[in-house]
Amino acid sequence: MNRVYNFSAGPSMLPLPVLEKAQSELLSYRSSGMSVMELSHRSALFMDIITGAEKHLRQLMVIPDNYKVLFLQGGASQQFAMIPMNLLVKNGKADYVNTGSWSKKAISEAKKFGDVRVIASSEEDNFTYIPKIDRSMIDPEADYVHITTNNTIEGTAYTEFPDTGDVPLIADMSSNILSEEIDVSKFGLIYAGAQKNIAPAGLTLVIIREDLIGHAPDSCPTMMDYKTHSESGSLYNTPPTYAIYIAKLVFEWLNELGGLKEMERINRKKAQILYDAIHDSSMFASPVKADSRSLMNIPFVTVNGDSDLEAAFIKEAQGLGLETLKGHRSVGGMRASIYNAMPLAGVEKLVGFMKEFEENYK
Repeated sequence: MNRVYNFSAGPSMLPLPVLEKAQSELLSYRSSGMSVMELSHRSALFMDIITGAEKHLRQLMVIPDNYKVLFLQGGASQQFAMIPMNLLVKNGKADYVNTGSWSKKAISEAKKFGDVRVIASSEEDNFTYIPKIDRSMIDPEADYVHITTNNTIEGTAYTEFPDTGDVPLIADMSSNILSEEIDVSKFGLIYAGAQKNIAPAGLTLVIIREDLIGHAPDSCPTMMDYKTHSESGSLYNTPPTYAIYIAKLVFEWLNELGGLKEMERINRKKAQILYDAIHDSSMFASPVKADSRSLMNIPFVTVNGDSDLEAAFIKEAQGLGLETLKGHRSVGGMRASIYNAMPLAGVEKLVGFMKEFEENYK
């Protein structure tokens, strides 16, 4: 078996022990003679899977009892509409922070449902930093404040979350959920596409405070109402059963590793090794301001913006089993996504290649 180090921004690497466990149970889950992909979502076996997944997630994130965990579909992109459909209903006003491509899409979608105000943005500097937010900037009549905690394309992340007072804070955590410890009680709603740190593409995780459920207007489609999924235990219709099963295995793996405290320690070590290599290089540079750098998505470019040199780097890296290092088309350069499943050895191999490449092309 020839496994590579996959630095893709998503779908991304899954932990090898999780894949091996899934492989061992692929044809017959718990001696049922059926794969998880074949189990009825109403069966006792699958009920054990989905309740177990929620149990392990609650343990990992220390989710308070007054929050519901929902296993949905549609990705973060569907949440861009689902959130305003459910929450932009009291005063019809919401505050958003624009920190990149995904924030812009969330803002555009929300404008279809109410009065959306962008209270801060880093667009004027190519989204190379996270703007500072204080309570004086927030409309006290806003139904919620929305942030994107980690910007996959731009490589920026919040190092501290804004205090929004009594206004619920809504967070898209698609690309850094489970990467470090957070205080869930600071948020009204957290959502995340699964394909980076949780499971295969197809599953969307929503953690929502109970008082925010049940306010959607009658015109809201049934499947877009959080109440529908809360009351049915995420089983109103057939959920992404196999992705939920893999998510459960990932949650178990994280708990066995030592939880999010240990995962955060590992992630900080991996990121520091890579950022140090970029800093010490005369060929590569980080486009992101130091106080806003992501632990999960690390873009870097050649100092002189040499696209041919960057193409050579990406091609040679691929030949060494360092896959998917090409930067997003809107940014260019290179990008290493080092999610939870990326082992330290993968980052060390990348750094070793960077030094070798610089020596060969100086």
